[in-house]
Amino acid sequence: MKNINDQEIFKDHSDYWQIADNIKNIYMSEGSLMMLLDFERVLDELDVYAFKNWAIGELVQGPEIKKYTVGCIFMWPEKLMPDPRGGSRLLPFDCDVKYKKITMKIPTRIQNPSDYVPGTHKAKLMEQKVWLVEITIPKSLMSDIRTGSIELEDQDIDLQDLDDAYEQDLDQQEYQSDEIAQNAEQQLEQPAI
Repeated sequence: MKNINDQEIFKDHSDYWQIADNIKNIYMSEGSLMMLLDFERVLDELDVYAFKNWAIGELVQGPEIKKYTVGCIFMWPEKLMPDPRGGSRLLPFDCDVKYKKITMKIPTRIQNPSDYVPGTHKAKLMEQKVWLVEITIPKSLMSDIRTGSIELEDQDIDLQDLDDAYEQDLDQQEYQSDEIAQNAEQQLEQPAI
């Protein structure tokens, strides 16, 4: 993946359209789409979206799939910077998070003929400051979350076993509740001495 510091993401005046091309390419590739869904699942499971503005980020580059990691770059308007505490949730899981503020060119809203580039049918471009956040996640973490287990403090916890244990405990509580109710009913039916 190109480093967030390279500025090659928005190299020329077609930068806004590069984002649209990236999204189109993702939808054309089932593997990229599945990888992006796994990437998003990690962000969701680690509660990144609970922090302010994380849910409104736009994908601008990626997923960049490497041997051991997957990386994506997301964009936010300058005034809606994502809360850095959300990104810090990823750090204990060997994820890498980088922030950078840049200026990109976007098409202006066309309201009258002066909003076009002279002699064309293209909108004029204006500069806007945005935040870019590059997130790199280990494939092993994506796999652990996808399969329902995650290693916490050197212990491997299978979430399916945990769910099964809760269900068994609920069954026992239900049985105990029925038994307690029957005992109470029998005590009420017995004549008082």
